[in-house]
Amino acid sequence: MAASTPVLFPTQSDGDAADYATRYFRALHETMGKIDLGEIAKAATLLAQIYDRGGRVFCIGNGGSASISDHLMCDHIKGVRTGTERRPNVCSLASNSAMITAIGNDMSFEKIFVYQLESMAKAGDGLIAISSSGNSPNIIAALKWARSEKVSSISLTGFQGGRARELSDVNVYVPVENYGIAEDLHQSVMHILAQFLRMEKLPSSTPLPQTKF
Repeated sequence: MAASTPVLFPTQSDGDAADYATRYFRALHETMGKIDLGEIAKAATLLAQIYDRGGRVFCIGNGGSASISDHLMCDHIKGVRTGTERRPNVCSLASNSAMITAIGNDMSFEKIFVYQLESMAKAGDGLIAISSSGNSPNIIAALKWARSEKVSSISLTGFQGGRARELSDVNVYVPVENYGIAEDLHQSVMHILAQFLRMEKLPSSTPLPQTKF
């Protein structure tokens, strides 16, 4: 699918917070409509395959994307498993501050994820890289390592997509030049994947309207 032109936001500074909110939500909605949903389907299929054969999935991100990485681990372990036979094995490499600062201080910040992957990941596992710019050096280093070691990769990117788009097996690209909107929609993609992967394995007798997601 051809790359979508990123939505530019904000483009004006006048008005009050309500005006800004209106424009923000308008830009969010416009961006949402430009996401390639086929890539979300590919991501779901890949994760299901890894989970169901007992592989591990590692997720990474910086700043707000690190929070999404941690949230993903929560929703895929606790959420996907609840009421199903699926047992996701997910690890956020952004959550251990002692590990991150040790690697960053003694080696380099660029190695904070790849160094952990070298110890824990193996061929057949998966990597989810969350990066609005798609160009963070530590994200790129991890994706390059994953490719060389036959670890499947999914990236969630924004802005122009960055190098992460080219280095990952699946790329969910959020075409917007705004960190807040990119992160909002990366979070939505994370929830879509978690809820879908759970629903896929819920018993047919499960009353969906009463099920908490």
